[in-house]
Amino acid sequence: MSDGDRIAKVLSRAGVASRREAERMIAEGRVSVNGARIDSPALNVTPADRIAVDGKPVEAPDRPRLWLYHKPAGLVTSAADEKGRRTVFDALPEGMPRVMTIGRLDLTSEGLLLLTNDGGIKRQLELPSTGWLRKYRVRVKGAPDEAQLEPLRKGIEVEGVRYLPMQVTLDRQQGANAWLTIGLREGKNREIRRAMQALGLEVNRLIRVSFGPFRLGTLAEGAVEEVRPRVMADQLGMPELVEGHADPSKSLRKPKGGPPRRPGRPRPPRG
Repeated sequence: MSDGDRIAKVLSRAGVASRREAERMIAEGRVSVNGARIDSPALNVTPADRIAVDGKPVEAPDRPRLWLYHKPAGLVTSAADEKGRRTVFDALPEGMPRVMTIGRLDLTSEGLLLLTNDGGIKRQLELPSTGWLRKYRVRVKGAPDEAQLEPLRKGIEVEGVRYLPMQVTLDRQQGANAWLTIGLREGKNREIRRAMQALGLEVNRLIRVSFGPFRLGTLAEGAVEEVRPRVMADQLGMPELVEGHADPSKSLRKPKGGPPRRPGRPRPPRG
């Protein structure tokens, strides 16, 4: 117990699953060490140990990496879906290593989703204390005015859930819909949709355009772009990420199933 790292941590660093998910996999008997199945995460392992999940060897962890992914609407942000719906992992370009999502976007939401192969980075960026601003372009049905949106700027409680103040800009009215830019730091489950519903507004399109310093920019729908190690090191405060590592190659831009459908930054449709 004094040497090495906990098995769940090693699996997380290897990009197999989050620590919590790895502990569940261990409890289900899916993990073995040196040929013996284990059922408790209270085990330390070293690089000399042979680890397998579902009978498949777990390779030594790659260096920590981070990707930007332009998630299309209609994909589930999970490794598997009990309803059999297509997931983001089904749609990633060929050649991607095993990755985890940082946070989530719900089924009908689209835009920037961060991916990583490192459980430590995932935990760091999901912590509320990290507090990175996430910006969204939001289309709502209706014609809101500044007074109607003011409760969002002060913080609002919906069905017993308290949401912190949001940054809200009313961009323009477009027929029966209005476009807004919303910034928040919490990212609770369906936060924007529920807060808007409490104001009598229905969200009919939601696009995440940035997550902290990382921006969707011109990344095409369905495409993936790796963040260079030096940018990761600067933004995450982890200089060790660039020690002895060259910058990665260019983006993986061709998603499965053909070319991206909408090149460029997502813009509100006409009409």
